[in-house]
Amino acid sequence: MEQLPVVVVLLLLFSLLLVPLVLLDRRRRGRRTPPFSLLVVAGSGGHTTEILRLLSCLSESYSPRHYVLADSDKMSEAKIRSFEQKRAETFSESQFSLDRIPRSREVRQSWTSSVLTTLYSILYSLPLTYKRKPDLSDLQVFSTEEWGALPEQRRPGSVLQVLQEAAPCLILCNGPGTCVPVCLSAFLLGLLRIKRTIIVYVESICRVETLSLSGKILYYFSDYFIVQWPDLKKKYPKSVYLGRIV
Repeated sequence: MEQLPVVVVLLLLFSLLLVPLVLLDRRRRGRRTPPFSLLVVAGSGGHTTEILRLLSCLSESYSPRHYVLADSDKMSEAKIRSFEQKRAETFSESQFSLDRIPRSREVRQSWTSSVLTTLYSILYSLPLTYKRKPDLSDLQVFSTEEWGALPEQRRPGSVLQVLQEAAPCLILCNGPGTCVPVCLSAFLLGLLRIKRTIIVYVESICRVETLSLSGKILYYFSDYFIVQWPDLKKKYPKSVYLGRIV
């Protein structure tokens, strides 16, 4: 019986220590992540399917989503509208927009004429990229060396964490030819110190040993280049291997 007061005192002290922790946890849960503007480059065929599968893992914070697709791509628009309609059932305040640019290269188009059409597409993309992408001058971006030097617990371990590092505004693409003029226009705006944009390139799951043509070009211009097969990581050391993510 003499030990009872001691037990009561200990329980009271434990409760007093527990209350601030509970309040802090509630405060953290109550915070809302600010919205992140996201420019998504869609492409015909499997590219759009893969990019929408990746977007389905993102929270409502990634809004508005600005989709860019080729002017002749009708199938992707239908897929995007269907995806956004289903997403609106879960996130009522979900917002998106659709923008079209001239296709940089048609199937079986000659390389000579492809240069001209790509340049035209880049010029067309400049005002679009400028309009959709706010300034990111204060954002920290890790180089390949810095990434490797990070402690294991601080390294982004999934594509969602990579996107969080690149927030609040970024370009997300996965290999369609349309992404080349969009990303190059964004890179040019950054080079001229007009607008700072983060480019996250996710190579298609179909690419096991070699990069796509878009990947070979944007490997040198993207801030985060993500591959889904270990052989590609060995060949392209700048890339980030996260396993299969789509």
